[in-house]
Formats: sequence, structure tokens, C-alpha cells
Amino acid sequence: MSDIHEKLAYMEFYMRENALEHMPVEREMLFYNYVKNGDLDGVNESFNALGSKGFGVLSDDKLRNLKYHLIITIAFITRFCVEGGMERETAYNLSDLYIRRTDKAQTAEQINDLHKSLILDFTRRMSAIKRAVPYSKPIIQCFEYIYNHLNEKITLNTIAESIGLSPAYLSRLFHKETGKTVKEYILDKRIETACNMLMYSEYDAADIGEFLAFSSHSHFIEAFKKRMNMTPREYRNKNFHASSGIKGGVKNSV
Repeated sequence: MSDIHEKLAYMEFYMRENALEHMPVEREMLFYNYVKNGDLDGVNESFNALGSKGFGVLSDDKLRNLKYHLIITIAFITRFCVEGGMERETAYNLSDLYIRRTDKAQTAEQINDLHKSLILDFTRRMSAIKRAVPYSKPIIQCFEYIYNHLNEKITLNTIAESIGLSPAYLSRLFHKETGKTVKEYILDKRIETACNMLMYSEYDAADIGEFLAFSSHSHFIEAFKKRMNMTPREYRNKNFHASSGIKGGVKNSV
């Protein structure tokens, strides 16, 4: 502990002598609130590049220092967005994906590109959430059930039973509030999840289709192409790690 106290005293002296200071907490919290509220203009106005004035030194290694700051940023943004209404699992899965990409980054340029990309991603998602029509509690429960069981066979009856409603009533309510049938919504969510897995993981497309409970690989390809106008392989070749410039050993499949 004495070593920590000694180093802290030195750091405080050094920063005073060199007129250095960390970013004010109020300014930092304002930025995270802009992300939370989906305010792209506010985010752009208050954005600070990693490593610029106000960021502390967390490592003598410049690249590792940027990585540490980016991981802290991801953690804060994730929690602010959950508080703002983003689905908890969606937020934390995004967080995990961006942290893994941070870990793989090999240059400062990749880290800075990833920093901008994740901020825009979370902010745009929050903007869409804020614009969305609020759903009733049963429909929100449906969303949560579907999200948590995408890797299993899901039926209207199992969902209705889990939330204590009749299948017929739930079907009418779901279509009224979302404009989709339960079956259509489940398929949309599976394709959306498949897109994320194709972009951010190295799982083979056949494994992704099996994990998401498609009846066969050909069924997965057919459903994916119908929604995305391209095969899973074409989608991966076009989008895999595209925003960060990080390429990896991808198992290309149909």
C-alpha cells in the first residue's frame, strides 16, 4: 500500500507541475448520456479521440493504453444503454463482441476506427429504440422469451404458456402491436443473429444455421437469401470485420 501512496503522490505532483488534468466527470457523463439518448449530433459534438487530452495513462505501452481506454468506454456505454432501454442481453453481447475485437486489434488506427464504429453503432441503436412505439408488457415478455430461446424450437404455444396467455389472444395482440406474426418475428431475429455471427465470429455458416434451430442447412440458406438478397457466404465476404479493417481466418461456406 505504501508503494501505491507514493506513486499517487508523485502522479498528482507531476500533473500539477505540467498543468495536466483528466476530463471533467460532468463532460464525460454528458457524452454517455448523448449515446444513451440516441443523440448523434450531441455525440459528434462531444466526441474525443482515445488518447487525446483528458485521458489518463493506463499503460506505458501505447497500443495497450488505447485498448484499456476503449474497453472502459465500452463498459460505460453498455451500462448507459441498458439503463436507456436497450435489451440487456443485446447490450452485453455487443459489449463482448467489441471487446473481443479490441483484443485482436494490432494498430492504433484499428483501435480508433473501432472506437468510432462502436459509438455510432450504440447511438444509432438507441435512436431507433427511442423512436419505437412502446410495446405492452406481454409483447415485451414475448421478445425476451424469443431472444433467450433462438437456439431452440419455438412455437406460439410455448411462448403463450410461458407468459400465461392463450395462443389465439397472444397471436392477435402480437400482430396488432408489431405488424408481424410471431413466426415472422422469430425468423427475422434468427436472421439478424446470423448476420451478427457471420460478421463477428468465425463459426461456419452450417454451424450457425444449426445453432439457430433451422431445420437444415439448405433451409438456412434459403431463408437467409430471401431476407438479405445474398447467401450467408456472400454476406460474410462482404461484411466480416469490415468496419475495423481487421481480417481473420474465416471458414467460408455457402
